[in-house]
Amino acid sequence: MTGTQPAPPWWLVVVAGVLALLAVGHPPTWRIARNVVTIAHEGGHALVALIFGRKLDGIRLHSDTSGVTVSRGKPNGPGMVFTAIAGYTTPPLLGLGFAVLLSADRITLMLWASLALLGAMLVMIRNAYGVFTVVGTGAVIFAVSWLGDANVQAGFAYLAAWFLLLAGTRPVIELQRMRSRHQAPRSDADQLAHLTGVPGLAWVGVFALIALVSLLAGASLLFPETTSLPQLSDLPGI
Repeated sequence: MTGTQPAPPWWLVVVAGVLALLAVGHPPTWRIARNVVTIAHEGGHALVALIFGRKLDGIRLHSDTSGVTVSRGKPNGPGMVFTAIAGYTTPPLLGLGFAVLLSADRITLMLWASLALLGAMLVMIRNAYGVFTVVGTGAVIFAVSWLGDANVQAGFAYLAAWFLLLAGTRPVIELQRMRSRHQAPRSDADQLAHLTGVPGLAWVGVFALIALVSLLAGASLLFPETTSLPQLSDLPGI
């Protein structure tokens, strides 16, 4: 698990990126794939809450791809602020972390780290749909890591990393759209505005900036080096 695996061919990395972009941009696919973003979002809330010493009561994931993480502790202060920040920032940052591992050819480590994170989260899930979503996601990752050959594992790992990086911005856009229609009065951005006095729109901007920076940094790690791309001189007739 801690060893390195052969780097995948350039075309597999590109295809994975295109498929991830289609998954984010195609509404019917997004409605299903967004469950993965919700898992990362709520998992981020839960992890940061625990880091700051808050008591985690549980996590619920819903079929409309919304979720809620309930923790107890001081109603204000750094712990509450960073817990609120973690939701929208975790998916792109997790994608960036995956990109770092993949750039070091740690494909197996990335897949099994994903399973470990899902297993830790499963303990705190408090509803049936949440259990179904987390177990189902873990089952797919396990099947790929256990049964897939090197190219299947690499393709899936790069698809997951690309998806989290690309999917980081869409929920932020959806958040601001709902806020502009007064449909999300208790959103993370509005809670942060209440906690810090900084306007909610500014926090939406912070979420968007982190997502964009993560995407640019992650893409630079994932995209094949120019030396691995086919050269014009290698093409027939040139």
